[in-house]
Amino acid sequence: MKGIVIIPAYNEEKSIVETVRDITEHAPNFDYVVVNDCSTDDTRIVCEKNGLHVLNLPVNLGIGGAVQTGYRYAMGNGYEYAVQFDGDGQHDAKYLNDMLSYMEEHGTDMLIGSRYIEKEGFQSTGLRRFGIRYFSVLIKILTGKKITDPTSGMRMVNRDVMFIYAADYPKDYPEPESAVAILNQGKVIEEYPVIMRERREGVSSISPMRSVYYMVKVTLAILVEMLRK
Repeated sequence: MKGIVIIPAYNEEKSIVETVRDITEHAPNFDYVVVNDCSTDDTRIVCEKNGLHVLNLPVNLGIGGAVQTGYRYAMGNGYEYAVQFDGDGQHDAKYLNDMLSYMEEHGTDMLIGSRYIEKEGFQSTGLRRFGIRYFSVLIKILTGKKITDPTSGMRMVNRDVMFIYAADYPKDYPEPESAVAILNQGKVIEEYPVIMRERREGVSSISPMRSVYYMVKVTLAILVEMLRK
């Protein structure tokens, strides 16, 4: 099966080369593309200097716009599976082949890499864990589907979901909302146990000051998405 790893990157100059190396060494059957979201550091220079496959956005679109660009690229180039993969080194490429095999065997539309099934490795900060549990409960109440790690950025999808996301994808903090969107369309989401690492370099875009805004905004977006059902 033809698969591609989509790596949204904003100011990841210190970790992007190692992230790509992890993919090429542990999942060489996957292609990859770095979507450089108009970084203000040397991410573009580092990518080009190291010969990485990169799409350089002319303006900053945010995580949602960068990921949607990757999905459009995947659709246009005939990929059957696409997996979102953070550029900061938190995700481990050794799981990609097993996740692909699982999707093929079970006919899953989306497979989320979850750190909360076996609860090993880096479990995120206490504040972030609270938010993750909150969205897990909210999604369960609204859709009946339990997702233990709804904010995980490690998500593999088939071509049907790629088509949906290439046309319409949330622009800001997209993971929980985009999961609800495809559940509303009858798609099957499952989770796969993974171990995630702590961020190697840089800082998260979601600071404690922005956490309340994040939770309110995403909650409203999910409720609006439910009204579209």
